[in-house]
Amino acid sequence: MRYIIIGGDAAGMSAAMQIVRNSQEHEIVVFEKGEITSYGQCGLPYVLSGDVEATEDLIARTPERFRSKYGIDVRTLHTVTKVDCDHKIVYGNKQETGESFEEKYDRLLIATGASPVVPPWEGRHLEGIHSLKTIPDIERIMKETTHEVKQVTIIGGGYIGLEMAESFASLGKKVRIIDRGPQLAKIFDEEMGELVHEEAKRNGIELHLGESVEVFRGEEQVERVVTDKGVYTTDLVLAAVGVTPNSAFLEGTGIYKGLKDAIEVNAFMETSIMDIYAAGDCAIQYHRIKQKGDYIPLGTHANKQGQIAGLNMINQKKAFQGVVGTSILKFFDLTLARTGLSEREAKLENLPYKTVSLDSTHAAGYYSKKNPMTLKLVYHPDSRQLLGGQIIGGEGTDKRIDVLATALFHNMTVEGLQDLDLSYAPPYNSVWDPLQQASRRAE
Repeated sequence: MRYIIIGGDAAGMSAAMQIVRNSQEHEIVVFEKGEITSYGQCGLPYVLSGDVEATEDLIARTPERFRSKYGIDVRTLHTVTKVDCDHKIVYGNKQETGESFEEKYDRLLIATGASPVVPPWEGRHLEGIHSLKTIPDIERIMKETTHEVKQVTIIGGGYIGLEMAESFASLGKKVRIIDRGPQLAKIFDEEMGELVHEEAKRNGIELHLGESVEVFRGEEQVERVVTDKGVYTTDLVLAAVGVTPNSAFLEGTGIYKGLKDAIEVNAFMETSIMDIYAAGDCAIQYHRIKQKGDYIPLGTHANKQGQIAGLNMINQKKAFQGVVGTSILKFFDLTLARTGLSEREAKLENLPYKTVSLDSTHAAGYYSKKNPMTLKLVYHPDSRQLLGGQIIGGEGTDKRIDVLATALFHNMTVEGLQDLDLSYAPPYNSVWDPLQQASRRAE
């Protein structure tokens, strides 16, 4: 059986390893448009700050290791441009020579990931304007982030924007964030977002919210950012306004695409075309709370979907169980965490809901007043089923969000939270965990 995988990062190589480990007769060819395989994209901001010493530390396995140890034919700098589903052929170009290639497959996995969105701003070609998705991206940014770069402008207040804002600030750069929306970290509800704004300002981040970028000015290097409300000098720009699935090359194949042009898949990672699978940031993820497909491109999902795709490609049936929308972020001294639906999302889904909020601490109140945290639970008023939650605080935030994500995965109610046997000792918790305290206040 000949397996072709398009994309050599999280989903693609997770699938390849499952095929290697669980089948005897196989030939695996991986086409990767870059030069690097299997690396931790989420660690890129921490290379800039120095928390991760070098980009090499992010690489789990090199192409050479996949070839020599596992017998996987990894072909880097190969870009697939077309798939012929009827004749089971992929077509593409070799970047180094410009030559075209074509290869037949028995089963195909599309794991092409996503690319940063760069709107058609005038002047976007100027030097010093960057996006961040790959190791070469962060290396270019680091090369330019010298002592001569004093003012950094970040466009977009999502996770990448916030993480990079902290990293630039740790290097002594003056950081400005411009976002066309009224709030940073828009996956949180408005009152939770205010906590993020306070932390940004406390650390000297200049915020320009409700402002849209129109033009970049400069000779060869970017020098000014022009918005609908002002003109700002800058030495470097990071565009972090989101990503889009790499699925455009599939036009005309009959492969169904859904939300944001991500590839539609079933629980077994199968697309609408027989023997073609998709996984990772180019594919849809089933959301257990919304009970429908969603697009939440995260490394955790990519690895799981890739693993499941690989097993199904060798006829070892395993279903993807879906996601509940869990994510977490460090932003200076705060941890921002959420899972399930926000209040805003519950409204968009036309779900009846109620909310309850609580200000608490990580440890027993009499032991320490440090590490305060703010919690918000969203739940169904009739069934009492938990719909989601958000926590912003310090130490212990990660523990609580994972408990809540587990509760959501298993369709627990607010009362069910109270029944959980959670760990307790004064340095770590109150006799009633903050999640349980919040649930007890639910109407």
